[in-house]
Amino acid sequence: MSNPVVTHQPGAGGYGTNVQTGEWICEFKTQHISCFHSFFCALGCVCPMALSCYTANKYGENCCLGCVPGGLTAMRTHMRLTYGIQGTVCNDALMTFFCGLCEVCRMAREIRIRNGEMSL
Repeated sequence: MSNPVVTHQPGAGGYGTNVQTGEWICEFKTQHISCFHSFFCALGCVCPMALSCYTANKYGENCCLGCVPGGLTAMRTHMRLTYGIQGTVCNDALMTFFCGLCEVCRMAREIRIRNGEMSL
C-alpha cells in the first residue's frame, strides 16, 4: 500500500464561520466618540481586569485569559484569524501592550456586534 502524495499545502482561513471582512467592524475612526459612551468601555476604564475577563469569557475562552501575560495578545490574534481580519502577531502584541485598554474595548464591542447583541 502506498500513501497518497500531497500536492499542495493547506491554505490560510477556515478559522471561523463568520464573514471574512479584512478589517475590524468596530473601527475607532468610524465610532467617533460613541465608544466612550459604552458601558463596557466605562467598565474598562474603572476596572480593566473585569472587562478583560468578560471579553475572554464572551469569546468562549477561560475568563482568566485576560489576566495572564500575553493573554490579550493571544486572544486578539485568534479573534483576528477567526474573523479574517488582516494584521500580524507583532501588530497584535504592540497594540495590546501600548493600547491595551482600547484594544479590550474594541474586542468586546467586536464580539458583541458579530454576535448580533449590538449594532454599529
